[in-house]
Amino acid sequence: MGKAGHQHINLGRRRVLGTMGLAAAATGMPGLAGATVVARTEAGREQLALWYERPASPWVEALPVGNGRLGAMVYGRPLQERLQLNEDTLWAGGPYRFDNPEFKTALPRVRALIDAGRFIEARDLVAQSLISKPATQMPYGTAGDLLLDFHGLTPTQAYRRSLDLDTAIATTRFESNGARHVREVFASAPDQVIVLHLKANGGGTLDFDVGYRHPRQVDYGKTNYDGKSAQDPSAATGGPWDMKEDLEESKRPASLVVRADGPRALLVEGGNADAAGIKGVLRYAVRVMALGDGKVTVEGDRLRVRGGRDVTVLIGAATSFVNFRDTSGDPAQSVRARMDAAARKPYARLRADHVAAHRALFSRLSLRLGRADAGAAVPTDARIAAVPQTDDAALAGLSALYAQYGRYLLISSSRPGSQPANLQGIWNEGIYPPWGGKYTININTEMNYWPAEAANLGECVEPVVRMVEELAVNGADVARDSYGARGWVAHHNTDLWRAAAPIDGPNWGMWPCGGAWMCKTLWDHYEYTPDDAYLRRIYPLLKGASQFFVDVLVEDPQGRGLVTSPSISPENTHHPDVAVCAGPAMDRQIVRDLFAWTLAAHERVGDPDMEFRKAVETKRARLAPDRIGAQGQLQEWLEDWDGQAPEQHHRHVSHLYAVYPSEQINVRDTPDLIKAAKTTLNTRGDLSTGWATAWRLALWTRMGEGERAYGILRGLLGRERTYPNMFDSHPPFQIDGNFGGSAAILEMLVQSWGGEIRILPALPRAWPEGAVHGVRARGGVEVDLDWAGGRATRLTLRGKPGQAVQVRIGQRLASIKLDASGRARLSGAALS
Repeated sequence: MGKAGHQHINLGRRRVLGTMGLAAAATGMPGLAGATVVARTEAGREQLALWYERPASPWVEALPVGNGRLGAMVYGRPLQERLQLNEDTLWAGGPYRFDNPEFKTALPRVRALIDAGRFIEARDLVAQSLISKPATQMPYGTAGDLLLDFHGLTPTQAYRRSLDLDTAIATTRFESNGARHVREVFASAPDQVIVLHLKANGGGTLDFDVGYRHPRQVDYGKTNYDGKSAQDPSAATGGPWDMKEDLEESKRPASLVVRADGPRALLVEGGNADAAGIKGVLRYAVRVMALGDGKVTVEGDRLRVRGGRDVTVLIGAATSFVNFRDTSGDPAQSVRARMDAAARKPYARLRADHVAAHRALFSRLSLRLGRADAGAAVPTDARIAAVPQTDDAALAGLSALYAQYGRYLLISSSRPGSQPANLQGIWNEGIYPPWGGKYTININTEMNYWPAEAANLGECVEPVVRMVEELAVNGADVARDSYGARGWVAHHNTDLWRAAAPIDGPNWGMWPCGGAWMCKTLWDHYEYTPDDAYLRRIYPLLKGASQFFVDVLVEDPQGRGLVTSPSISPENTHHPDVAVCAGPAMDRQIVRDLFAWTLAAHERVGDPDMEFRKAVETKRARLAPDRIGAQGQLQEWLEDWDGQAPEQHHRHVSHLYAVYPSEQINVRDTPDLIKAAKTTLNTRGDLSTGWATAWRLALWTRMGEGERAYGILRGLLGRERTYPNMFDSHPPFQIDGNFGGSAAILEMLVQSWGGEIRILPALPRAWPEGAVHGVRARGGVEVDLDWAGGRATRLTLRGKPGQAVQVRIGQRLASIKLDASGRARLSGAALS
């Protein structure tokens, strides 16, 4: 909307609650703000727990805990508890390069074949001479399992297990032999250990053995959820779900040592896996210690507890990984130091410190959709199974829980100092997981961080910044040796060792924009938390990524502008089994954004390199523009191939990057291109794999289509795309769908793009009332919003004193000036 309906409002000294912290947090990352902690009242209190009436059987029923570096899946089985462990640097192999030595020589020939329309020949030459040899990277692995065998427990009653998102504690409760048992598990960020606390009341005792099962290969086809467990009539007390797993079900490698490490501790030492001819060079250690009132002994490779009533088990894990080029650490010393420090704290202190650290992040945002969660009295797995028949009131509560679960998962898998969230966050039960559990940077890794800023979790982006800094080092080698270019490049995948060359094959890996797209996550953080020190940190990354494209963009032979070549539109084919092309729409859109961010940063940081600035400005102006095809669709390629492409319902919608997460194509400024994007989405269909459905949800939401988005959200929340533990189902599990879905739900309520904050831009009729407090917006603004009858009733903004904020409510655009305390509040007529 233009200037009509625009009014200036100076709210002066109107009083609001809370304040937006704009100072850098003490995490070593400039620009990470300390944000408001949202107080929750009992009236309309959020339902913040997943809960179940039976233990987990397959992995996708277990409940995740994590502190960014350490993760565990908790099964909640009374007779034999299983904790499946992860440590975020336990990847296969070691530092390596698989770059194809023929790349630079073959590159001009590939481009010439593409220009001549000889795409099959170009594809074959890419496979032979450009794709890495071998065409793979290193997989992420598990740290093994702890199996706790309990003695003297009869079939149990009053069973319940839960995951409280507010405290980040997984709890199992049951009764046996008249005694009440409570087990709590959490992954402490302050103490860097996993804590299992067991308590028996009413005369019961704790008699159990702890054993370690080494990392192993898992048949994901067999462990994938079958969708029946929520209604399984055999899931009664003492049923088959409490099966006993075999500690020695696969042969223990000779390099693995399990031994006593003091009178109360067990130490496991082993090595990581080999992969693709790269020898595993990491050493890892897992240490288990039991503290409490029982008798604790170590017998062989088992830790034994007898006669306890209040026992705390501490679990630590570490590897010898120092950085992507240094593996000289001492994991045993590391876990001993951390665990010995934790062991000096009583359980109550461990728990309190953990909860405080978690709530410092999680409690910043509250969300209520409807009066109360109408489905909260139903077990979570049953709620998911019943989604197709669920009424709007109950689905609203599940939607709010899903959004908050995404925030919980991001906090748990990505904290300052940890590795970024990978394809499965941090949770994976095998040594060779699906797609290697890697960082797939043609959508999936970026999607992991879509909710981070709006969800008030900016600190969680810090691991991505460090990863891009490291990736740029190896990416500079690839740019120089393969393309003969300056700057740095990364393709569609990377791993712990920051590999940057193209892998997998020409239809997937020949895409040079992975690093450029990762830069959007970095730039988003700057826009949400403007900070010059942070901008100076990321500017070399933006400049290097831009230098690469300044050097490698080529002229389209038909005179349509500058394009990338060779490339693909991830991961789609334009003709049968052929994806290689020049200048796909997504590349042009990403490079256009990258150049714009770089130019803005160049000016802000005062880079004197004006020759570079002129080159970026010139090349950006000559990028081939977006095109509308004969069907009225937004073209995925320079050529109008969409109607004849083999997969009309392809999961990727790469050319809609410009709509979301970018804002190049939007409902305010480019209505014709938005119409074309909608035509594309109508052809692709609303439902796909889990993560691809989440992207469709985000796209329709960004375009203001609340009813369409709500229908897609219902499809995302059902058991075809959501497992019983609320993990996203590709299938199998990929965590990006959780994060994409969380981001989209928040965008249905508040959006910030194009210099505006949009209030209730895609609110469906199914959510006539609710509240969201603590949402972040671009410009360093924090938003509290209440609505009823489908209309905003109260709006609070927090930012910098005197800051002018553009707010769009319906069709009206208001300019609001924050008062001297950086606050503003609107209610009543001001919102009508």
